[in-house]
Amino acid sequence: MGRKKKDNIQFRYYDLPQKEHCLALLGPSWVRRYGEGIDYLHFHNLLEIGYCRQGTGILTLNDRCLPYEPGMISVIPRNYPHNTDSEEGTQSFWEYLFLDPEELLRSLYPENEHYCQHMLSLINRDAVLGKQNQYPQLTAVALAAMEEMRHKREFYVEAVEGLLRVLLFEIARIAGRQPDEGDSCPCSGRMCGMTVIHPALEYIQTEYAEPVRVEKLAGLCSMSETHFRRLFVEYMGMTPVDYINAVRIRMACERMKRSDEAMNDIAVRCGFLTVSTFNRNFKKFIGVTPYQWKKDPANFESTLLKFHISAEKGW
Repeated sequence: MGRKKKDNIQFRYYDLPQKEHCLALLGPSWVRRYGEGIDYLHFHNLLEIGYCRQGTGILTLNDRCLPYEPGMISVIPRNYPHNTDSEEGTQSFWEYLFLDPEELLRSLYPENEHYCQHMLSLINRDAVLGKQNQYPQLTAVALAAMEEMRHKREFYVEAVEGLLRVLLFEIARIAGRQPDEGDSCPCSGRMCGMTVIHPALEYIQTEYAEPVRVEKLAGLCSMSETHFRRLFVEYMGMTPVDYINAVRIRMACERMKRSDEAMNDIAVRCGFLTVSTFNRNFKKFIGVTPYQWKKDPANFESTLLKFHISAEKGW
């Protein structure tokens, strides 16, 4: 199993179920040969927590290729390139939780933005893969949340919310015990691979509704604008401006699904200065106008963001 190609990276996005705090991918449908026919990495819009119940193989975390086995747990921040490959000729069984740490922390600390940002910086610091005995607390809480989501007994939503908050604090604790990237990175203290543009992806994820300047994004990544544009296209397969607009369109679709806001208001709240710009970009990414899409929400499942980086609806 060789290293995945960075130039074919894929954006796989997930929606959280309404009135729930995580998306759980559980059960026998996740027994499969992971990575078959795939030679690229992917990343998500949510934090991913995985637990390997069966099988062996390789989990690629950006530039690291790590072996996995039953009883191992993974934590992968949003916008972090990765992929799972089962051992040749075998199947594996992973179960997953996807969650939005920012939403959970802001609901817990609505008046303490500084603390929320500190926690998020720890949670998003790096991906983790380890055995159950290395991370017993993390594993126990993750498995408890999976069981709550599996059986959905009375008060499961509230129980899961509490467990997810404990998970976030445990992830932050683990991150706090890890050495700085500069201490262990094989690139002489520099970030490796796509992680060089990770600060820009994080900024776009949270500030998409505001004017986003490429110059600002380059500065966040400590590089010149020209170099940033070149690397961004190399890793993402699209320009920074196209990616910004792709995120805005995805957020617009979320608003259209969950509210009856006027198109003008949705356009502005998702970062488009004019409705005409919103309509033009929507047609570019989705293939139909916002009004046509809203009349047939089923289009969301198959057409959203199928643009150059081959974005897909989850798995």
